Amino acid sequence: MATGNSTTQVKALADAVDEKLSAQGLEPKRIEGYTSASWILMDYNDVIIHIFLKETREFYSLERLWGDAPEVAWNE
Repeated sequence: MATGNSTTQVKALADAVDEKLSAQGLEPKRIEGYTSASWILMDYNDVIIHIFLKETREFYSLERLWGDAPEVAWNE
């Protein structure tokens, strides 16, 4: 999960994720929400990436639902 402060930033984060994973030969099965960019969901089969607008992340509070899941840091 990641958060952007504007829809432009949310789209830029999604574009960066897609660019990095595409360079590794990974293509998304599906990308949802790119047009509105308040919540972009990127499905890479084994990995699901959620990129939220700050207000949307606070509203849905997925951490509450998945708080016990292991956290994985993404480093460039």
